[in-house]
Amino acid sequence: MEPTLEVTLANLTLANPLILLSGCAGFGEELTRIEGFDFASVGAICLKGTTLNPKEGNPPPRVAETPAGMLNAIGLQNPGAHHVVNAILPRIQNLPTRFIANIAGSTVDEYAEVARIFDQSPVAAIEINISCPNVKEGGVAFGSDAIMAARVVTAVRQATSKPLITKLSPNVTDIRIIARATIESGTDMLSAVNTYMGMSVDWQNERPILGNIQGGLSGPAIKPAALLQVWRVHEVAAPHNIPIIGQGGIASARDAVEFMLVGASAVGVGTALFHKPLIAREILAGLKAHLMAQGLDSPARLTGGLKT
Repeated sequence: MEPTLEVTLANLTLANPLILLSGCAGFGEELTRIEGFDFASVGAICLKGTTLNPKEGNPPPRVAETPAGMLNAIGLQNPGAHHVVNAILPRIQNLPTRFIANIAGSTVDEYAEVARIFDQSPVAAIEINISCPNVKEGGVAFGSDAIMAARVVTAVRQATSKPLITKLSPNVTDIRIIARATIESGTDMLSAVNTYMGMSVDWQNERPILGNIQGGLSGPAIKPAALLQVWRVHEVAAPHNIPIIGQGGIASARDAVEFMLVGASAVGVGTALFHKPLIAREILAGLKAHLMAQGLDSPARLTGGLKT
């Protein structure tokens, strides 16, 4: 029997476990300009990170290639939540995939307000980006402190009835502490992991390449570290039946399977899209072939199946 690729993450059902990550597919409509792109080939698309008010982002250069990935320091450039809901979502809501809002803020109240705006929209879920700095706490990132992360999730949970995904930062001492705090505060799912902080230097001109000096490292370079973080998050998420969207350098069916084996129920594809925009179909085909070869009827049979 041919396996199904459908997955259910808490109370969110997707046609397949592939999710295009926030910031890597714009607001979705950009993909309509790519010849041959099939929206049905992805289970969901995470919209670009959105704040309450429009943001211009960081000074350029904002992107730098690395030997096995890329650095980005976009700075959450976006037109603001009201514009996304009123002007962008109506143009994409009928495309054959699900859309997930990615929200950010500089205070707990801002997170809650953006969530309330998206609560009345057609997005299927809301992803909380807790890697943002809290301006009221001296710039400390919400995602690096369990108490602050819990406050954000609690406030967003009270502001919306939509499924919540909390996107965890790997730039912490122990990701399990943050994961546990967000689970106890009401998140329905976790995505792991966001980018690792890094920088790149123009050695000839003796200057940083990024205008922001530092940025987020993504791509194959972070895959081994991301796998370990998902494994750790699964340790605290599994007892509560909290699904994990695994991410960090996924560029093949093999990568996707590896993330599922260490605990992911779905997988996110990001940096790979920049050099192969149609990679989702390739990964899905490989995943289906692997399931058939192993005699498995769905991707759920892989989740947490690592033999140790």
